[in-house]
Amino acid sequence: MLLRTLRKHGIRATWFVTLGPDNMGRHAWRMLRPTFALKMLRSRAASLYGWDILLRGTLWPGPRIGAGLAAQLRDIEADGHEVGVHAWDHHRWQVGIDRLPDEALDAEIRRACEAFHTVYARAPECAAAPGWRCSERVLSLPASRAFRWRSDCRGRARPFLPMVGGVPLQQPQIPVDLPTFDECAQPGARGDKEWNAKLLMRMSDGQPHVLTVHAESEGGAKAQLFDDFLAQAAAQGITFGTLGSWLAAQSLDEPRAVAAGQVTGREGWVCVPRSAAG
Repeated sequence: MLLRTLRKHGIRATWFVTLGPDNMGRHAWRMLRPTFALKMLRSRAASLYGWDILLRGTLWPGPRIGAGLAAQLRDIEADGHEVGVHAWDHHRWQVGIDRLPDEALDAEIRRACEAFHTVYARAPECAAAPGWRCSERVLSLPASRAFRWRSDCRGRARPFLPMVGGVPLQQPQIPVDLPTFDECAQPGARGDKEWNAKLLMRMSDGQPHVLTVHAESEGGAKAQLFDDFLAQAAAQGITFGTLGSWLAAQSLDEPRAVAAGQVTGREGWVCVPRSAAG
C-alpha cells in the first residue's frame, strides 16, 4: 500500500528494510514499562498495526522477511526508490544493543547485508539503525563502516560527520528531525486531522526536514491519512526526494559526537548528535 501511495504522488523515497525474522511481538514485554505502555495505548497499536503483527514471533520464530518477501522488496527499487539496510533482527538489535558484544552486533549487520545482497544482487550503500539505537561503538564496527552514509540519529536535519574516538568518520549521518506518527498523534479522527496539520506546519518554514513513515502504519491503517498528507503537502509546494540525492547536494555541518538522548513520545534512548566540544 505504501508503495502504491508514493507511486500515486510521483514521490521517490528512501526505504530502509529489515531482512531477517519478524519478531515484533517480542516487544510485548516492554508493556511493563509505563512510558512504552502509554505510547501503545495512545497510538492504539492494535488497530494501527494489527494483532497479526503485534503477536508475530511470540510463540514461534517470526517469518524471515528477506526470504519470504523478496519479490516485494525488489518492487521498491524497481519503482525508483533508494533502498538501504535497516536490520537483520529488528527486535534483537533494539533490546540487545546495550548488552550484546561487538562481535554479535557486527554479525547482525553482516547478516543483514548478506540478505540484502541476496535480494538485490548488490551491496547496500546506506543504513539506518532500528529505533535510532546507535552509538560510537556501533559506528566503529567493521561491518558498519562499509556504508557510504547512514541515518541513525534524531536531530536537526543537517548532515554531519560523526566523531569516533575523537576523529571524524568519513561516513555522513543524516538526522531525522520530524516526529513519527506513533510518537505524537492522538487517537481518533480528530487526532488524525490534527496530526497532518501539525506536521505540515512544522514543514512550512522553508527548511529541509526528514520524515520517517512506516509500512505498518502509513502503509496500513493510516494509508488514507498519509495519502491526504501528501496531497496537502503538494498543494503547499512541499516536495520530497531520496536522502541520498539530498545529501549529494548538501554541505556537511561541523563534525559532531553522538550520544544517547531522548525524544518526546518515544520510550527509551535514541542516538542524538552533540557538538564536538560537548
